[in-house]
Amino acid sequence: MKRLLPAIFLCAALNGFAQQTPFEKSGKTATATYAEAIQHYRNLSENYPQARLLDYGMTDFGKPLQLLVLSKDKVFDPVLLRKSNKRILLINNGIHPGEPEGIDACMMLARDLLQKKQLPQDVVICIIPIYNIDGAFNRSGTSRANQEGPVAYGFRGNSKNYDLNRDFIKTDSRNSAAFQQIFNIWQPEIFVDTHTSNGADYSYTMTLIPTQKDKLQSELSNYLTETMVPSLYDKMKIKGYEMTPYVNSVEETPDQGITGFLESPRYSTGYTTLHNTIGFMPETHMLKAYDKRVDATYKLLQSYIDIVQRDAKLIGENKKKADAAVALQQEFPIIWTLDKTKESSIVFKGYTAKYKPSEVSGLPRLYYDRAAPYTKEIKYWNTFAPSLTVQKPIAYIIPQAWTKVIELLKLNRVKIQQLAKDTTIPVEMYQISDYKTSTRPYEGHYIHNAVQINPIKQDLLFYAGDYVVYVNQPVNRYIVETLEPQAMDSFFNWNFFDSILGMKEHFSAYVFEDTAAELLKNDPTLKAKLEQEKLAKPELLKNAEAQLDFIYKNSVYYEKTYLRYPIGRLQVAQQLNLK
Repeated sequence: MKRLLPAIFLCAALNGFAQQTPFEKSGKTATATYAEAIQHYRNLSENYPQARLLDYGMTDFGKPLQLLVLSKDKVFDPVLLRKSNKRILLINNGIHPGEPEGIDACMMLARDLLQKKQLPQDVVICIIPIYNIDGAFNRSGTSRANQEGPVAYGFRGNSKNYDLNRDFIKTDSRNSAAFQQIFNIWQPEIFVDTHTSNGADYSYTMTLIPTQKDKLQSELSNYLTETMVPSLYDKMKIKGYEMTPYVNSVEETPDQGITGFLESPRYSTGYTTLHNTIGFMPETHMLKAYDKRVDATYKLLQSYIDIVQRDAKLIGENKKKADAAVALQQEFPIIWTLDKTKESSIVFKGYTAKYKPSEVSGLPRLYYDRAAPYTKEIKYWNTFAPSLTVQKPIAYIIPQAWTKVIELLKLNRVKIQQLAKDTTIPVEMYQISDYKTSTRPYEGHYIHNAVQINPIKQDLLFYAGDYVVYVNQPVNRYIVETLEPQAMDSFFNWNFFDSILGMKEHFSAYVFEDTAAELLKNDPTLKAKLEQEKLAKPELLKNAEAQLDFIYKNSVYYEKTYLRYPIGRLQVAQQLNLK
C-alpha cells in the first residue's frame, strides 16, 4: 500500500496539471487557442455530468458555434429548466478575439465550479467559449497595437472581415445567426459579453457598460440600477478591483466628464435589450497586466453568478413582468439622444493628463503621468431620452418576397402567420420622403439615417402566403425596432430594402410631352397643382423637364412602388383569412 501512495499522488498531480488552462501553464502570459479552449471544455463535459458541450449553427469559418452548459441538476433541456424556474446566465467570449480575458477566465471558472462542487442551485451557466472562431485563428501579437499582452491573440474581424459586435441586426455572418439561435433557445435573463477597452489611462482594471438604463423596460431598469449594478460594484471593490463606468470621454481626456454608452441593437447588449434581457459589457483596461485583467474578469463573473443566485426569484419575476408589459405596450421609442441637461458626478481615479514634445513629430502629444494620480469628482451624463416614438400597429403585413426579414423574425421567436388567400387590406404605408446615406461603407453597408416618412392610407392587395405579424408579443421591441424604418438599427437603415429606392420605369420627354398635354387638358385639378407649384418654385418656369416630371409624378403613370416601404401597417382590426 505504501508503494502505491506516491503513484496515486503523482496521478492526482498530473490530473490537476492536465486540467490547467494554457493561460495558467504559461505563467499567465498566454491565452488559449480555439482548439485548446474547445478541448478544455470537451474534457470537462466528458468528466463531469453537470457539464455538457453543445453544438449549434455553423459559423463563417465552417465550425459550429459551441456552448458549454453547467447545470447542477444535470438538466440540459432549456424548456425543462424554464419550467423548473431556473435562471439562465449566458456569457459570451471572444466576439473580439484580441480581447481574450473572458476566454481564459471562463475556462478556469467552469473548471473550478465543477471541481469544487460550487455550481449554483438556481442558475444554469451557459458559456460561449469563443464566438468569433474565424478571428481566433487569425492570431498574432501585434494587431492590438495599444494593448499589454497576452503574447498572441486573435483578430477583431471574422472571415468576412466583419466586426461581429455590429452584426446582431443585419446578420451578415453565420456567426450571428448561430448566436441568435442559442440566445432564443436558451432565453437568458442575464447576458455578459466580455471585452477589453481602448482609450484613456486611469487606475481601474475593470470598467462596466450595463444595458443602457433608459432603453431597458422599466421593471428591469429599476432592478439593474438600484440593485444589480450597486451589488457588482460592492463585490468587486471587496475583491480588490474597484470599478468605474466605461470611460467614454466627452473630450480628449476624462477630466471634462464621461457619458454613458448608447448601445443600439447592432451591438450584443443592444440586441439582448430587445428581448428584455439585462446585458453587460465588462471592459478591462488595455494597459493593465494581462494576468490582472483575467483575474478581474474571473472575479466579476463570479460576482454575476452570486448575484443571480441571490436574486434568482426576483430576476425571474421581473422578466415575466417585462415580457407581459411589452406585449401590451402601445408606444415605442425608436431613437434616443443623450440629455446633456441631466448631469451627475462620480468619483474618478485617474492619472494627470499632460503634454510634451513628440519624438516623432516634435509637436505636443498627450500622455498620462502615472506618477501623478488623482481622485476627484468628474461630470457624468447617463440619461438618454426618446427623440422619436411610434405607435405600434395591430400588425405588420410583410410580402413573402422579403425572405431574409422573415427568416430573422422567425429566428427571434416572433410568431408569424400567413394569408390563406389573396386579400385587399386597408393599411398604412410609408412613403420614404427623405433619407441620408453614409458616404463610406460601414461593416459592408452604406447605412441610412435621418429617415423621413409620409404615412399614406391605402387599400392594397396582398397575396396568399404573405406574412402577418401581430404586435402583441413579448418580442414586440424586436418587431418594432427592426420593421420601423426610422428606428436606429432598422432593417431599412441596414439596406434590406434598397431596391425600393430606385425607379424601374420613367418617361422619354419627347413622347410624354403629348401625354402630359392631354393630362392637363382633361384634369383641371392637376393643372391647378402645376400652377401652384410654379408659383412656389419660379425656377420651374424655365425648366421644361422639371414640369414634365411634376406632371408624371402626379399622374397614373407614376411608379407607385417607388420609395414606398413595402411593409404594411394594419391600423384597424379586421378578420383576416390566415393559414
